[in-house]
Amino acid sequence: MTTVSQLRPGLTAAEAAARLAADGPNALPSAHRTPAVVLLLRQMVHFFALLLWGASVLALLAGMPQLAVAIVVVVLLNGGFAFAQEYRADQAAQRLRELIPANAVVRRDGKRALIGASELVAGDVVLLEAGDRISADLELAEVHALAVNESMLTGESRLVRSQAGDRAFAGTFVVEGQAEAVVVATGARTRLAGIAKLTREASRPPSPLSVQLGKVVKIVAGIALAVGAVFFGLAVLLGMEASQGFLFALGVTVALVPEGLLPTVTLSLARAAQRMAAHNALVRHLEAVETLGSATFICTDKTGTLTRNEMTVAEVWAPAYAPCEVLRSAVLSSTGRMSDGKPVGDPMEVALHVEALKLGADLAGEITARFPFDPVRRRASVTVDGGLHLKGAPDAVLPLCRAVPGVDDALARMSDRGLRVLAVARGGTDEERDLDLLGLVGLHDPPREDVTEAIWKCRIAGIKLAMVTGDHPRTARAIAAEVGLLGPDELVVTGADLPADDAALGALLDRDGVVVARVTPEDKLRIARALRGRGHVVAMTGDGVNDGPALREADIGIAMGASGTDVAREAADLVLLDDHFATIVSAVELGRATYANVRRFLTYHLTDNVAELTPFAVWALSGGTIPLGLSVLQVLALDIGTDLLPALALGAEPANPRTMHGPARTGALIDRRLIGRVFGVLGPAQALAEMGAFVGVLLLGGWHLGTAPSPGLLAAASGTAFAAVVLGQFANAFACRSETRWIGRMRWRSNPLLLGAIAVEAVLLLIFLGVPGVAGLLGGAFPPATGWALAVLAIPVMVLADTAHKAWRARRVSEAESPSESTMGHGDALA
Repeated sequence: MTTVSQLRPGLTAAEAAARLAADGPNALPSAHRTPAVVLLLRQMVHFFALLLWGASVLALLAGMPQLAVAIVVVVLLNGGFAFAQEYRADQAAQRLRELIPANAVVRRDGKRALIGASELVAGDVVLLEAGDRISADLELAEVHALAVNESMLTGESRLVRSQAGDRAFAGTFVVEGQAEAVVVATGARTRLAGIAKLTREASRPPSPLSVQLGKVVKIVAGIALAVGAVFFGLAVLLGMEASQGFLFALGVTVALVPEGLLPTVTLSLARAAQRMAAHNALVRHLEAVETLGSATFICTDKTGTLTRNEMTVAEVWAPAYAPCEVLRSAVLSSTGRMSDGKPVGDPMEVALHVEALKLGADLAGEITARFPFDPVRRRASVTVDGGLHLKGAPDAVLPLCRAVPGVDDALARMSDRGLRVLAVARGGTDEERDLDLLGLVGLHDPPREDVTEAIWKCRIAGIKLAMVTGDHPRTARAIAAEVGLLGPDELVVTGADLPADDAALGALLDRDGVVVARVTPEDKLRIARALRGRGHVVAMTGDGVNDGPALREADIGIAMGASGTDVAREAADLVLLDDHFATIVSAVELGRATYANVRRFLTYHLTDNVAELTPFAVWALSGGTIPLGLSVLQVLALDIGTDLLPALALGAEPANPRTMHGPARTGALIDRRLIGRVFGVLGPAQALAEMGAFVGVLLLGGWHLGTAPSPGLLAAASGTAFAAVVLGQFANAFACRSETRWIGRMRWRSNPLLLGAIAVEAVLLLIFLGVPGVAGLLGGAFPPATGWALAVLAIPVMVLADTAHKAWRARRVSEAESPSESTMGHGDALA
């Protein structure tokens, strides 16, 4: 015990009141919070939302109020959903305030008093007991076997044994003992407040998906506006009045604006989030689904993620005594116990108690004196029935014992395994000299059973790994080696040795299997920033208050749901409900599948847009000699009606077994391969089937080039073209399930949502063409038998075109790669 010579009376009530008025309450400062209304408005005025607002205005000007209302509803729903996600994300700093307890026990005017924690001021004398959460930064004055859990701040699982003169920090817990301390910092001046500030200041970077979607939207918007301008000019040149030509061009522009893109992306991400939740990964921000799939570097902590956070006895070396005797003395000199199935006290001492119970050690005895562990002695001892039992660090215990052959070799062997080693001794008196060494006990925190396989999967997927922990470097290295995370160069570095320059830091850590130990919150923040600076998509795991800033700074923050703090969970994008590292790998796989699904429905959307635009292009290029095959309202019915459900179903396509083979695809969503497939294969095939059916019905009805068909014949031909597009969509949806396999090789039942979407699409086709009022409004009519026969040909045309393209591409890949290089990576595993 460390003590002082006299009782501290503490502050007077008057002194405390004056300091409270001068310094303010003991509360974390509130972050500047953006009003909820402003957050909501931001979701209504970003580029894509403005594009849709413009489309609704154009639709209204073009005489289509129903479409205008539909677009407004889409904007409001998506904006409201995104606002809800963002509002929840910004609660991390507020949750930090909850770590300050409601009350504190102090001594004022020489008397013990219970006050609100917010009333603490510098100079107050605080009385601490086991179970208390510390209310402010303190300097310990009188200590009685005090043990503090600082893992929320430091990331270390080991309890801190404190003595007089040491500091204790706000937000930590007293696990054992008692203490009297003096307040040295409150509110904004505490260490906890400093971490809160880092969490608020760390900005979440835009996700790769949002960046790519922004580019897609701008490209599509530019094309829509350019096409609208071209068609306005052509309409005027073909003799249409300027006002009518303007409305016609507006209609074409509105038809080309991807009204269904944002809902499709949002619902696809939401569907993936649901699937992740089924795998114990709770997504807090929808875009994190795809970001995790794009991860190229995962920084994981050790305790509780790679390991179970459960100390166990790994080995007992007892050359002359039974192991149960060694453990009996170790437990008698400890206070941690397993009580009613729950651990109480130091996890290491709990592990000793559990092992002693397993071996049947006799733990009875009358304790007459206890000398608790402290950082100076580095050992703990107890007198039981007149005999001394002692445990502690080997270098603090072995000099007190008589020599035992082989102890040095045993100690070296255990240390090389990375075990935490305790020496256990016994004496006949209460003097700590000439003791009998009973043996050595090696303890470790066992890795999770599935972590090695998960690490192997990460490496197959081309994802680099680093252990970033607050634990001792030797312990961290041993666990990293045991689970297979340690890289071939076996680099282990401490936070104090990290380069000060971020570029040098990134260069040092940009390798697989590095271990960074003894890190601070500032270190983790710099690590995330440095790796992102080298082009990595960084995922950072954490569970404590100290992890909040790094979780915000990383591209994706991953918090522990079972053992983590509220602060970590609120700062994170993804919460692991079971704390398993393997769950991260499952979430990565789902994230990669989501990226592939976004490409799938983009291919589907753009292919249909080619078919929707083709009748207008043919009409314009023919100078009006070939009638317009589809009306603007028919195009809108295709875009919002029949096109949307299959696209959503493609967004729910399950992950392919090859998804985790090779590095992630983090490039453009629309690349040359996608453009070539859309505009060189699928789009032209669907357009050819559509225009072939349209012209075929006209010719069979007696129409000749350059003449005007009768209204009835034009309506029937237009309905046929509409049917050809929809039937082509059936085949297109199945073709878009894979970039490499033809339709016949895919399991049709593996995506039941797509089958349901096709069935609904068929019903909508019959409604749009078979209900007279609807068909008349859109501008088409129910096709004749010959029209249906021609329209059905769209299905084999699409299948043949898709099959031929995939076979040609497979030959090119086979010719370009040697057998040893032909393993398909994630870039080719989109199906």
